[in-house]
Amino acid sequence: MKQLCLSLLLVSSAAFAQDTIRICDASGCSDRPRNTATFEAELAAQPDPAQNPKLLALEAMAAKDPRAAYDLGLRFFRGDGVKKDSYLAIKWMRDAGERGDFKAAQALGRFYLFGLEEMGSDPVEAERWLMMAADKGDKEAKKLLTQARKAKEQAQTDYEWRETVRKNGWVAGWYSGYAYRTYWRDGRWHYY
Repeated sequence: MKQLCLSLLLVSSAAFAQDTIRICDASGCSDRPRNTATFEAELAAQPDPAQNPKLLALEAMAAKDPRAAYDLGLRFFRGDGVKKDSYLAIKWMRDAGERGDFKAAQALGRFYLFGLEEMGSDPVEAERWLMMAADKGDKEAKKLLTQARKAKEQAQTDYEWRETVRKNGWVAGWYSGYAYRTYWRDGRWHYY
């Protein structure tokens, strides 16, 4: 744990300019986007990951605040500190979206528009979530809403279109384009 914390402090000046950070752990070192925080090392030290105090604290926080529910969904999507689980990612994003978090609504719209792992595309459901986010002024949701409406109008089983979009890196944006809203310090979760 100390090695991981010290490694987080060792950031080159070039990394600052690129918004990346060098993280070293038992598997080696890598440069990662600054907005991707992880607590995988602590999770590995836990005999039962479900009893991880950070995860339990974030789940309790998520039950009260949609921003934390969004973060939890994003962590399950990325597999950051938890086992990657698309079902739980959608569950927590849906919870946050239903409570008015427009970033979660946008995320759900994206999930439903392009499909997520074993889940196929559903442009009708995508349109529903993207309208919520677009109504709150989210510019990306407005662009995606246009795509969702186009997909809905076309044959909804247009596999080639979805595969082309998926291959062009829509997933990559989730690993660098979206920032967490919470961080762990002093034994509890805080908002940025």
